[in-house]
Amino acid sequence: MNLRFLLSLLLVSPAFAASAQPAGEPDAARSAVLVRMVRQDCGSCHGMRLTGGLGPALTPAALADFPIDSLSAVIFHGRPGTPMPPWRAMLSEPEARWIAQRLQQGFPEEMVKAP
Repeated sequence: MNLRFLLSLLLVSPAFAASAQPAGEPDAARSAVLVRMVRQDCGSCHGMRLTGGLGPALTPAALADFPIDSLSAVIFHGRPGTPMPPWRAMLSEPEARWIAQRLQQGFPEEMVKAP
């Protein structure tokens, strides 16, 4: 195969581009979007510092005893009969898992660009 063909294949194929990231890990741009979403959208119910509000706290201490699979399922599918909506229209299952893992570790702060 010639080098030009391989390079063009890498440029046009999302599957090849995504393979550079560890499985289930969003790239830096998508990670920033996910952090903003959690801080803004989830924070509207769970508190802007994720320490609780209408919804429970999403701190490492509050989530320590929950399995990652359960947390990511709640993020992805929501909780019927409660205000917790499903986020599957905006997230993939690996992204929901990534969020759950970060919540258990201590969720990152949103990176705000200076003007």
